[in-house]
Amino acid sequence: MDYLDQQILMKLKENARQSASDISKEIHLSVSTVIDRIRKMESSGVIESYTVITDEKKTGNDVTALMEISLEHPRYNELFIENIKKNPNIISCYYLTGEFDYLLKIACQSSEHLEQIHHWIKDQGGVRQTRTHYVLRTEKNIYSPLPEAKE
Repeated sequence: MDYLDQQILMKLKENARQSASDISKEIHLSVSTVIDRIRKMESSGVIESYTVITDEKKTGNDVTALMEISLEHPRYNELFIENIKKNPNIISCYYLTGEFDYLLKIACQSSEHLEQIHHWIKDQGGVRQTRTHYVLRTEKNIYSPLPEAKE
């Protein structure tokens, strides 16, 4: 990946719906070159997918929480992950080092809804301990940083 690919990625991260023509004008490349570079980044896996970032509150999910999960034994990992992937309110799951095994990001309608999710998680096989943090405000929300630009 070179500097031009990084510039294209930066433009796509700002707005993935902008046209190759608009990107080409901003970074001074031909439209066909921009399209070709985007396709190469898609086929190589640099670009995994395109998505929409929503305002959770405007979609009815007024509560965002981060929940740390500790399992009794690693043999529970596979089933735990399988079940977590099925829950639409769990929007991120990270496998961790340290005291807890997983960190979940949960978006839900209310504290009562969070309590239901919490009970559901506690009922999963092998869950030993949880710790929940309410998110008061989101200050930054990006999916992945760009690599440092090199010319």
